Amino acid sequence: MVAAIAYFTMGADLGQTPIDVEFQRSSSKVSGSNGNNSREIFYVRYIDWTITTPLLLMDLLLTAGMPWPTILYTVLLDEVMIITGLIGALVQSSYKVRGFLWGYFVFGWAAFLWVAFTVTYTARQYAGAIGNDVNRVYTICGTWTIFLWFLYPIAWGLSEGGNVIAPDSEAVFYGILDIMAKPVFGALLLWGHRNIDPARLGLHVRDYNTDPTLAPDTHAAEKSTPGNTATSGATNGATNGATNGTETA
Repeated sequence: MVAAIAYFTMGADLGQTPIDVEFQRSSSKVSGSNGNNSREIFYVRYIDWTITTPLLLMDLLLTAGMPWPTILYTVLLDEVMIITGLIGALVQSSYKVRGFLWGYFVFGWAAFLWVAFTVTYTARQYAGAIGNDVNRVYTICGTWTIFLWFLYPIAWGLSEGGNVIAPDSEAVFYGILDIMAKPVFGALLLWGHRNIDPARLGLHVRDYNTDPTLAPDTHAAEKSTPGNTATSGATNGATNGATNGTETA
């Protein structure tokens, strides 16, 4: 839903602002909007990423059974990566000439490399400890995600950073990456989870009518308790009655 709203906004040519470019090109497609040396920067795309990419990371890292502190600092680095990309894209040309734009690019790239290390190495250790099936699903989805995310800085350098490709080409480039990194990733992850018990990942899912203070395996016993109690009561009653009758006789 968030990505759909973002693309609806960009399709209406909203959620963008003109920014003077550092590299002026001779091609009319990238020479600037309205005859100026400016380029449309769609900041709404970064708002979309700020909301959706942490959710993708959480889905992935929870699959590996990662502890929450590691998940949270990885999400924080993801936010740093996106925000530095946005700031770098919005820097005016006078500052871009002094290297400020590429400074933000370096900060974002460093944050991304740490995220990539966590996803490709640290989390795989956790996934492998759970089982081969979990490790296989995580490896497929994790490799898919990091491979696609490596292409985003390239798209950024060719569009907002270097002003090499036109905004229309930029939209196609990012659009293909977003489709592959979100709905396709989600389909792969859901398919992989179809035979995995969430309890193995440390996730305890309960029904709305169960006591949240009970352990997961207590719910099954709780459901069978009434029937078992009635059966036990009838058996004990019959046994006690027969015993008492014998003693009385």
